[in-house]
Amino acid sequence: MNLVAHLTCFVAVAEELHFGRAAERLGMAQPPLSQRIRRLETELGVRLFERSSRHVALTPAGRALLGEARDILSRVERIYALRSREGGTLRAAVPGDLDGAVVAALIAAFRERRPDLVLDLVPLGTPEQVRRLGTGALDVGIVRHPCEAPGLAFGPVLAQPVGVLLAAVDAAPDVRLPDLGGRAVAVFPRDEAPGAYDELLAACRARGFAPAAVHESPNPQFALGLVLAGTAVALTPRTAETAGTVWRPLLGGPLVLRTSCAWRLGEEPAAGVSDFTATATGVLRREAGMTDLETPAPRRVVLRPASGFLA
Repeated sequence: MNLVAHLTCFVAVAEELHFGRAAERLGMAQPPLSQRIRRLETELGVRLFERSSRHVALTPAGRALLGEARDILSRVERIYALRSREGGTLRAAVPGDLDGAVVAALIAAFRERRPDLVLDLVPLGTPEQVRRLGTGALDVGIVRHPCEAPGLAFGPVLAQPVGVLLAAVDAAPDVRLPDLGGRAVAVFPRDEAPGAYDELLAACRARGFAPAAVHESPNPQFALGLVLAGTAVALTPRTAETAGTVWRPLLGGPLVLRTSCAWRLGEEPAAGVSDFTATATGVLRREAGMTDLETPAPRRVVLRPASGFLA
């Protein structure tokens, strides 16, 4: 049994208390996740979770294991960090919804700037990036603001306008938020960036748009399908239009996503962190239409679940 992999699954389920969300966080299907939890329970000879069709809770044995599991995983991550620093590898992360062309441009630009370093780039949501940066399992990331980020330093904060992707038959030349009039919307999953998600929907309500429902879209193709079916409109940065869809900027006070590079404070950064930050900031300006934001992003916020919306 791969103990590290099984403990990683256990911690994800213990923190989410939901097998579906834990599977999404780990990038795996739910059945294999359930199998790993059962295997771990069999190996340890204890029941770790109380499960029902609507509820998941830790047992006393599960609560006792959680602290130990986190400690083991942190130690493993520190070992990998030592190996990475010696091997000339920079471990970096980007938001999972970052456009593929932007990712390709980032890799090419960093390769040109630092040909001596291997860029180990992975897609991760902001909370997972913050966690890995804090434990030393990640050298640098590109995060969405606001986020819980004690102990992190940030590069320049960039603003990316958010517009709306509509079915072509519904598209007017000019679109303001109140014009969407109670339509359902598709947005990125809240788990990817809770602060940005809550801020985006709060801004919609403040500007006169109360969505009938909110569909969390794990990838652009799912959002595209909802738009083409007439089920929802998608709130998204400028995206390539496909047959049957039109992207429109929002007039009358645009919505924005705030993004920056982040790395760990309090120790010597890994080789290449400053080069990655400079490269990524330039690529995001050129390729993703982001612009400099004068006010710094909040270091710490208290997140409140978005109420009154259906996921």
